[in-house]
Amino acid sequence: MRKDDTDTGRGYLTISDKIRTNSSEARLENLIAQRAQPGADKVGIDARIWDLFGERWAVMFTDLSGFSRMTADFGITHFLQVTHESHRLTFPIIEAFDGILLKIEADSLLVIFRSPARSMQCALEIQSSAGKYNQERSENERLHLCIGLGYGDMLRVGDQDVFGYEVNAASRLGEDTADRGEILVTPAFRDAVGENSGVSRFELLKNPPRFVAGALRVLYQSGQPD
Repeated sequence: MRKDDTDTGRGYLTISDKIRTNSSEARLENLIAQRAQPGADKVGIDARIWDLFGERWAVMFTDLSGFSRMTADFGITHFLQVTHESHRLTFPIIEAFDGILLKIEADSLLVIFRSPARSMQCALEIQSSAGKYNQERSENERLHLCIGLGYGDMLRVGDQDVFGYEVNAASRLGEDTADRGEILVTPAFRDAVGENSGVSRFELLKNPPRFVAGALRVLYQSGQPD
């Protein structure tokens, strides 16, 4: 008789089952469930989580400015067209600067880089390329991108997601705070790029978003049409 779930009291896991239960996402979920138990050794579990998933990355969030207005004025299919064009423009640039695209949510991208300097160069090239693209388009077809950048220790779960303060800060900067054509960065990111980013000037943001301990605007020539 072939060995299956019925011939042992404990059940039988196939190789596929074992792979699924040992995936990054499943391992993290299991450790978090253990942490939630009464009397759990949270310090010890946290150490295991950071040992398994802790990595240092630069993180980028991009967002299309004017989503609500564009959808209301021109309809969802027009917005989907502009989103498609945004991806067509940004994906090759992200690849060229060694970014890893982890997530696409509507008009927003989550990208990570090993090198903060490369992520800065990528952001500048994206904005420069968008400026050139826009010169040939009417206002309702232009790509007005907002970018937020952070750098630091975070939890990376496979190629699905990253978690950490710098992730949250970069998200707030890119998706909620930056105006069209802007690149906003965290202080940790600015310190990490130093003199290697090709940017000589940063301007302190007077009113950073809530829960973000400081932010800076990258000063560069955008080339974006008014």
